[in-house]
Amino acid sequence: MDMTQYHISLPDPAKARGTDGELAFTAHGAEGFAEQLQDALRSTTLFDRWRGKQPDPDAVEDQWGATDPQATVTGEQKDLRINLVATTSIDSDVFKQRMRLLAGHNWELRDVR
Repeated sequence: MDMTQYHISLPDPAKARGTDGELAFTAHGAEGFAEQLQDALRSTTLFDRWRGKQPDPDAVEDQWGATDPQATVTGEQKDLRINLVATTSIDSDVFKQRMRLLAGHNWELRDVR
């Protein structure tokens, strides 16, 4: 299983919230953002909440529920921004969807390795 490392920046952490408060980040510090993203990658909790809000939850493709129990996320405060490094085997489309649910459009993908 190939692991990918995503370097994410939250330039304004207070705005790093998705459009649906039930799915969005609630964290305020680097450690909290890292924990919430790690949970979103390791478990189906976020996916299950999102799928339940779809017009036809049973029609949602299984790929969107992918999990990686080995995923790790670290967070660091740097000036006013928060930088996250996520290491996971989850496909990039699924990873980006989870980030959009959590942070809306208020995040930047800085590097992928």
